[in-house]
Amino acid sequence: MFLAHATPGNVPPELTPIRLLTGWVFEPIPILVAMLFGGLYLYGVHKLRARGDSWSRWRSFSFLGLGLGTFLLATESALAAYDTVLLSVHMVQHMVLAMITPIFLALGAPITLALRTLPAKWRNRLNALLHSRYAKVVTFPAFAGFVFVLNPFALYFTPWYELTLRNTFMHDMNHVHFVIIGCMWFWPLLGLDPMPRASYPMRLLAVFATLPFHAWLGIAIMSSSNVLAGDWYNDLGRDWGASPLSDQGTAGGILWGSGDIIGLLVFLVLFVQWARASEREAVREDRRLDRLELIEAGRKAREERLAREAAEAGEAGDGARSGLEVAGKSVPKSTLPGDSARTEEAGSAVRVARGPEPRSADSAE
Repeated sequence: MFLAHATPGNVPPELTPIRLLTGWVFEPIPILVAMLFGGLYLYGVHKLRARGDSWSRWRSFSFLGLGLGTFLLATESALAAYDTVLLSVHMVQHMVLAMITPIFLALGAPITLALRTLPAKWRNRLNALLHSRYAKVVTFPAFAGFVFVLNPFALYFTPWYELTLRNTFMHDMNHVHFVIIGCMWFWPLLGLDPMPRASYPMRLLAVFATLPFHAWLGIAIMSSSNVLAGDWYNDLGRDWGASPLSDQGTAGGILWGSGDIIGLLVFLVLFVQWARASEREAVREDRRLDRLELIEAGRKAREERLAREAAEAGEAGDGARSGLEVAGKSVPKSTLPGDSARTEEAGSAVRVARGPEPRSADSAE
């Protein structure tokens, strides 16, 4: 069942559980946004698997099914048909777009997928952007948390909110704006992508610091005696359901309760991630120490082997010299081959110097 957006004098029928489940509207801008990013994501997964690499199905389901799925649910279902009629319905839509959709988009790791599939030129540009000073400032928990907290205050307590109710384009852009601000806050906290990210204690502190602001905003909306965008709701002429002021109180309670619940869940998820990261770091440190011990043991074994070989070589040299000394003492000088040769050479020299010996008479005869 398709429903038309509410305009003054043209209010959709009373919201019932059946209409909440079966009512739909046609919003072209959110559909185009979802088709664009969903198509790019699917193309990246296909390209990655075509070359033999794997990609987590849970990541794909998180991004496409839960991330873009909740985005379309909030912008095309009965939530979109009644978001300009009842502030309470708008507040449910707001929390889905600002807190649930960004979390699942972050868990889909789209930046990691882009870095693994983009050509080198675009991959280098994306890396440069992720490590730029701008990215570090935008994703810093203090700055991102301040923008995330300030955004609803600026929306509901300024004429901006009524402008988004009266202008269709601004209404659709407000939905996209919710998702962008939510991504800027949640992606550095929970995301799996390589981007500037603070330490776990800093992230836990940032989430804990933002929790009270949803309560304060919810209480401020609940306790206000003035209807937000009152001219718009009065011009609608709705004749069913709670009064605008009573519905506003319900909307404040939804903001307060859902904001705190989701914030606490994010806090717990961060705590679990920190514990697992510490375990992985401990395992890496143990492996590093084991490698250092193996290297040190190998070095000591090598030094001991070299020392042992040097000692054995020294003992062999001493033994050889001792044998030569013993042999030299036991052999007479006259019997040594060298001495005998030198004696014969000396005798020959003497005979040559004397000349031929005179022959005797007997020998002449």
